[in-house]
Order: sequence, then C-alpha cells, then structure tokens
Amino acid sequence: MTTQKKEALIVYNPHSGRGTISAKIPEIKRRLSASGYTCNIAQSEYPGHVKELVKMAPKESDGLLVVIGGDGTFNECLNGVMSAELNPLIGYLPAGTSCDIAKSLGIPKDFDKALTIIEEDIRVSMDVGRSTQGYFTYVSALGNYVDVSYTTSSFLKRKFGYLAYIIKGVKEFFTIKRMRINVKLDDKRQKLRHYSLVLVLNTRQVAGFRIVSLPELDDGKMDVILFRYVPLLNNLLFLFSFIFKIRKFPGINHHRVSKAEFNTLTSNRWNLDGEGRKSGRQIVEVEPKAIRIIINEQRKYLFPNQGVSHE
Repeated sequence: MTTQKKEALIVYNPHSGRGTISAKIPEIKRRLSASGYTCNIAQSEYPGHVKELVKMAPKESDGLLVVIGGDGTFNECLNGVMSAELNPLIGYLPAGTSCDIAKSLGIPKDFDKALTIIEEDIRVSMDVGRSTQGYFTYVSALGNYVDVSYTTSSFLKRKFGYLAYIIKGVKEFFTIKRMRINVKLDDKRQKLRHYSLVLVLNTRQVAGFRIVSLPELDDGKMDVILFRYVPLLNNLLFLFSFIFKIRKFPGINHHRVSKAEFNTLTSNRWNLDGEGRKSGRQIVEVEPKAIRIIINEQRKYLFPNQGVSHE
C-alpha cells in the first residue's frame, strides 16, 4: 500500500535575512521531502504578497505552511490565514533582524536548528490579537520607541542588523511622546491620563527585551502595560521595566485582559508586530487558540491550557 505524501507550502521573503534565503531553499525542500512532504515554493514579490500567497496553503489537516522571513513577513502570513479563515499547521523559519515571535517560541535563526524543530513537530494552538487594523501575533503598541522597527531604513538593517535599531532608538531618547488616551479594559474604563507608551502583548519579549516574566499564550488573555507620562522620568520607567525587569513601579500599570479599547487623537501610529499602522482609536480582542504552530519543545510551558501534541 502506497503512503500518500503530505503537502507543504513554503512561502518566503527573499529580502529578509540579508538576502540569503533563496540559496537555502533547496536544502529546506530536501529536508521537508525527507520528512514526507511534497513541497511547493512561493516567493513574495511585493509588500502584502505573503498575505495572498498563504491562501494556497494545504487544506488537509496534515499539511504544512512554512513561513520564512522576519516579523513583518510572519504578520502578513497571520493576516492572510485569519482573513481567509484557514487553519494550516505553521512552521516558522525566522530570517529577519529582530524576530521577536521566534524568540518567544524558542525558534533560533540558525536554519539547521529551526528546521530540526519543524521536523520534531511539537504543535500547539496559540492565541492571536484581533485589532481594528488587523491581526497580530505578539504586540500592538503605541508611543515611544515603537516606530523604530518600521522607520529604520532597510539599508541600515541589512548593513548593521540589530545595531540599526539601537542607532535609531537613541534619537527617540530625547523626544518623549505625551499622549492623552482614554483606556477601557474588559469594559472597565480607566481614569483619563497621559501616557508615553502603551503595550498590548502576547509574548515573553519585545525588541529583544523580556517584558513579561511568565505569559500564557493560550489562555484567551493578553498583557496590557501602560506607561504614564512623567516629565523627565519616562526613560527611567522604561529602564526599570525593560532592563531591570521591575514589574511593579509607580507610573507603570500592568493588566491582563481579553479586550482593550484605546481612544486617542494622537498622531502617533500604532505598531502591530513591528509594522506601522494608522493612528487613532484602537480596539483589541483576543482570538483564543486561533492558529496551529510548531514550537520548540522547551517552550511548552507557555501553553499550559492544552494538551501539546507531538505528531
């Protein structure tokens, strides 16, 4: 009796990873073929193309969608999958500058090691965020430093890597934003205040900083961290939170909710998974266990509300 091969769609951004991905595709295809997959290859050609390409993902439950690129590429994949109401098993090979999604899931940038994780096939169902401006996997943010990822030029990122973000971030150190925001968390309205930074998180870390000590990525909730605008002291609050990992401090409010609403007239733009979006009002809700994804076995503790499967 002949065993029917499983299908895999490999979608990649050729500009991620300093333009070296294309040369790795034959080896990726060989490894997946050895694991029983018939591979199809799709290369993105313009911004937003990944969102369309993932609609060709295998419909079978044992099919695989492999995404190769940075956080922006993965976000396009997420929005394509969610908007088309698909539910493929996702394998991620990170190849961007920061790759915060991969870091939270324990997936290294080393292609050989990341492919091994896909081969080991530890699969979970993970929450995602649904906002007024699209879906996101790990962060929706507004305020100081959040525009660094999408205002840093591609040339600088290719040339200097993560250092390019640091260079850009230094400029924002002296220009703290002051945003008047009406916040509503799980239908409970907060006192109207001025904030310098708003983070809505479904992750351990953002921009390389571990911000949430022990998140649960499958409990139908997300972390909302609000940084009050405090003249002359805002960078100190960021330092305490990001560098020294102090969770409770005056001026920093941490909540865990399933829905959040932010009403503001600030011209600052929202950031979703490292990509710039529009400014203004934002409503965020959790889509519980919305995507199936392969993770590093060492990160199973981030998914305590399900039976992690090993196919």
